[in-house]
Amino acid sequence: MIQLPAMQADVDNTATWAKYSKSLCEHCAASCCSLPVEVKPSDLIRMELMDEFELQAELKQVARRLMKQHMIDHFHSKSETFTLARMANGDCIFLERRTRRCTIYTQRPETCRNHPLVGPRSGYCAFKRKVLG
Repeated sequence: MIQLPAMQADVDNTATWAKYSKSLCEHCAASCCSLPVEVKPSDLIRMELMDEFELQAELKQVARRLMKQHMIDHFHSKSETFTLARMANGDCIFLERRTRRCTIYTQRPETCRNHPLVGPRSGYCAFKRKVLG
């Protein structure tokens, strides 16, 4: 039997995060999906929010279009990094509300693919048990 952490993590307090193990994901309420997600143009292409030919354009123009479509919240021109938009409750726009699962899982950005190996507290996750019912 797998032992799951008893405490619920506070997303904003990494000291409360649980040591990551793959088994946590089966019971998780996807609290990591409320963290800001920075993406690169290659992620946006994989996510089908941007076409490869747009790499030739000024990325600020791409950012304006994506902001207008409410797909991103910010564009950092120096690092050429976009921050994905979030819903009013702080969840990622690609998180399905009822199931708490990613709607673009196979196309998800590198930030999400590498979590929790890379992130605010490497090797730990903001585990919150999924409420059944």
